[in-house]
Amino acid sequence: MRGMEGYMKGVNLGGWLSQFDEGTEEHFNTFITEEDIRRIAGLGLDHVRVPVDYTVIETEEGEPIEAGYRHIDDCVRWCRANGLHMILDIHKTFGYSFDPLDKDDKTIFFTDPARQKRFLDMWRTIAKRYSADTDVVAYELLNEIVAVEVRDLWNGIALRAVSAIREFAPDTWVIFGGVNYNAVTAVPWLADTPDRKVAYTFHCYEPFIFTHQGAYWVDGMPLDFRIGYPKTVEEYREATKIVDPACTYTIFNEDIKPIGTEFFDGLFTPALETAKERDIPLYCGEYGVIDRANREDAVRWLTDIHEIFEKYSIGRALWNYKEKDYGIAGEESAPYLKAIADKL
Repeated sequence: MRGMEGYMKGVNLGGWLSQFDEGTEEHFNTFITEEDIRRIAGLGLDHVRVPVDYTVIETEEGEPIEAGYRHIDDCVRWCRANGLHMILDIHKTFGYSFDPLDKDDKTIFFTDPARQKRFLDMWRTIAKRYSADTDVVAYELLNEIVAVEVRDLWNGIALRAVSAIREFAPDTWVIFGGVNYNAVTAVPWLADTPDRKVAYTFHCYEPFIFTHQGAYWVDGMPLDFRIGYPKTVEEYREATKIVDPACTYTIFNEDIKPIGTEFFDGLFTPALETAKERDIPLYCGEYGVIDRANREDAVRWLTDIHEIFEKYSIGRALWNYKEKDYGIAGEESAPYLKAIADKL
């Protein structure tokens, strides 16, 4: 299957220009620096995925914020100097947020022409600004579409966004994913396109009860809950009953395979069949294990999922490089960083 050359082994820079605690210049200037990019390159990775909230690069009226764009400029320059590629991912756009902590309407963006126009105009601005950086920068349209019922509306918006980007960047990779928080099971619903520089993305945090154990943002999740890997499907199903059913995803599917490489192979099969039929690369933009989990279990999980990534030439970016409950750069992860990096 065709892969995304230059975007096969990466890590997310979440918490820098998106989902930050304080959107200050001090934070933007210090949270990620060129030294971090140099360190990531030294781990043998080939790219970073850079989540960006629209509030960093746009005013509430939709005017570009030059100071915000300069931080993206810096990352482009650092990546170029250190032999890395980068994916500019719009994590939140005006009128839409995937974040369950943002208690807003998850569907209105998809029916509001004014919000969509602003989204398309933002992508034109981005594509024009980085039109000379096709060899370094790829674009991911929007992070994690939540509501299943907007899947057809989103497909239409996504194709319009690709067209808007092509006005300025005809050869840049453009990536988009599907509903249910970018579920791999949503890939077959994505719009087909003859564009040879489009890739489909998905996120994978399965089994969810393992990768999100003790997560404070998951409804019903006890903060002290712990579970290992691997367990049987039945054990994960029983444990999953403590959380909001909306978080269960695939573990209750009747045709689920035994936990291990067979589990991920079976989970990815419909997406792989769609990608092969359409000759469109697959990219896993987020996957990982929360830092509350046992690190040896986390490495076992990474070993299994990476075997399937390698088998099918699926590009990927681990969540997350620094902090955000999944970071691999902190002192507490130091004993396992080498093992984790080897799996990347």
